[in-house]
Amino acid sequence: MTVTVRTTVAPKHRPPLTPEQIAEMEARAPRDEDIRFDEDCPELTDEQLSRFRRVHPVSDSAAPVRNYG
Repeated sequence: MTVTVRTTVAPKHRPPLTPEQIAEMEARAPRDEDIRFDEDCPELTDEQLSRFRRVHPVSDSAAPVRNYG
């Protein structure tokens, strides 16, 4: 019996995003005006937000995340 395993090699370097791809991502990104608060889920106050703590601290070696929105 012969077992064939197909592996895909991930590219070591991804090409940078094109301006068209970035524009499409920005067009589809959620905006603050897309959020609708209601009585079941009111907007949090600054005091409530200050109580939140990071569950998994980010290490110094973590790569920064680029925000497209």
